[in-house]
Amino acid sequence: MDGILNVNKPRGLTSHDVVNRVRTVARQREVGHAGTLDPMATGVLLLCLGRATRLAEYLMDSPKTYCARIRLGIATDTDDAEGAIIAERPADIDRAAVEAALERFRGRILQVPPVYSALKREGQPLYKLARRGVTVEREPRPVEIYRLDLTAWEPPELTLEVVCSPGTYIRALARDLGESLGCGAHLTGLVRLASGDFRLEDAVELEAVTPERLPALLLPPDAALRRYPALYLNDAEARAVANGRDIAGPPPVGEGPSLARAYAPDGQLLAVLEYRPERQMWHPKKVVGSRK
Repeated sequence: MDGILNVNKPRGLTSHDVVNRVRTVARQREVGHAGTLDPMATGVLLLCLGRATRLAEYLMDSPKTYCARIRLGIATDTDDAEGAIIAERPADIDRAAVEAALERFRGRILQVPPVYSALKREGQPLYKLARRGVTVEREPRPVEIYRLDLTAWEPPELTLEVVCSPGTYIRALARDLGESLGCGAHLTGLVRLASGDFRLEDAVELEAVTPERLPALLLPPDAALRRYPALYLNDAEARAVANGRDIAGPPPVGEGPSLARAYAPDGQLLAVLEYRPERQMWHPKKVVGSRK
């Protein structure tokens, strides 16, 4: 079974828990997710089945949209409500102060990942090291906040809508906002509203994913590539691409992406191609189909 499944992840489950449930339903091992959500979070979790697992990186590379609930005045060791309280301070903050503080987090910023995160140091996830009492120095990483809006102000809590680059930690954003306000803060709720073009309103509930319904719920693998132009190959071109050889073709238009989705003559997705301007050729970056 090949395709992409847009699931509304329930609170309390890890992303891997969801993968395991779908593996059981699909009766196949080749299932993976495209972008982790913490157990506390809900919302869009994209699962890739079969051949679509080869395209997960293109789903993960898309901007993400979140609704984040933040509590001012309390900091935790995990930067969210799942952790232990490490500091409490008065949160005598007004809306104007929050709005002013948010300005410094818009655009390209450097963000230090949470202590409890899946990032690895010498092969060990940071959260496992943290549970053993080992604190690892984390290097700030560049991320980009495309949009950051204060949508609700109910002190000491507030709600933000965030559109950000992949790799952005909303827990870290909550932590850093609290620090900038001088009172500390942590994340109390998170909903992923969208991952690229995949929206929460189109997601299916996990309970609805049954063996009978799953085939109809799957989106085709090329749904991961909708933002790239399509190239339709003739038989000779398809054979060349399937064997990893470059083909000639028109360059990308304007400032658009240098990637394209390539289809075989039978209409099946064959590969992701990358344009090499120095050779004026399209190179098979990832072959996902075959052509005999």
